[in-house]
Amino acid sequence: MTPVPMLELRGVSKRFVKGLDLAQKMANLLGAGEREEVVHALDHVSLAVNEREVVGLVGESGCGKSTLGRIAAGIMEPSDGTRLWLGQEVSGLPAAAARRIELKIQMIFQDPFASLNPRMRVADIIGEAPLAHGIVTRGEASQYVADTMRRVGLDPEFARRYPHQFSGGQRQRIGIARALAVKPDFLICDESVAALDVSIQAQILNLFIRLREEFALTYLFISHDLGVVEHLSDRVVIMYLGRIVEIAATEELFAKPNHPYTQALLLGVPRLEARNQDFAPVAGEIPSPLDPPPGCHFHPRCPHAMPKCREIAPELVEIAPGRMSACHLNHAA
Repeated sequence: MTPVPMLELRGVSKRFVKGLDLAQKMANLLGAGEREEVVHALDHVSLAVNEREVVGLVGESGCGKSTLGRIAAGIMEPSDGTRLWLGQEVSGLPAAAARRIELKIQMIFQDPFASLNPRMRVADIIGEAPLAHGIVTRGEASQYVADTMRRVGLDPEFARRYPHQFSGGQRQRIGIARALAVKPDFLICDESVAALDVSIQAQILNLFIRLREEFALTYLFISHDLGVVEHLSDRVVIMYLGRIVEIAATEELFAKPNHPYTQALLLGVPRLEARNQDFAPVAGEIPSPLDPPPGCHFHPRCPHAMPKCREIAPELVEIAPGRMSACHLNHAA
């Protein structure tokens, strides 16, 4: 029997609409033909994450990774589609039940300094939410904050300090402690090590691995760094311009990528066994989400593009057990 996913997104789309300002509306009265700008951030994305799984979400900047993460966390509402928690559609639940689910899903952001209130002491940053939601009493809060700080490698003696008094790595640990303080089951990490030095990145990644075992956590790990994703993830999801193009177990995807975009991404990752190989980023530039190309979004940059690719968007289908890909080459005669 197939287990019910812990978190599932079905057919999720997100469009950001910039309306016309007064000058543009007046210009239209004179026949200027100004139109609203619509950013197609996500285009019918479906994704399921199972309990205690680590799923890596990878793609270039602007592909919709962070938008997907915010919708998964409940921070942002989708334009279309549904979000399910353990098989239940969250939007259809009573308010109290929905709030309990939102507590179970926490997000850790890329820039720890921007995501922490500079006017709050660390003790309040970590302790505010568990106190507000009745996880601890006011008398228990101080000890609870100290214990949470120790779990992420921070000295509780620094609990009265402000975020600016910490290093980048320490601030990220504060962000992790804040998320852990409400006892979540699911963490969404949005480029959570991208702003850190390489040596500090390794420390934070090891912390994520340890916390996964200690608290039986499930992760959606968003990153543009394939090396980080390979180290941490059980499965990898590849996104391109608002669509998922490939899903596979980490080892299988890195050993034999299927989609041309995935292949191009992996060619740009330096490896010790390929010292004499020239490495280059994916050719061309990602198109604007204001005007995505028809058909397969990747066809303007794809070396294998066929006429069909320019007209029809390929569906994400299973090409092998546990592997999915959205490419017409999989069905070419």
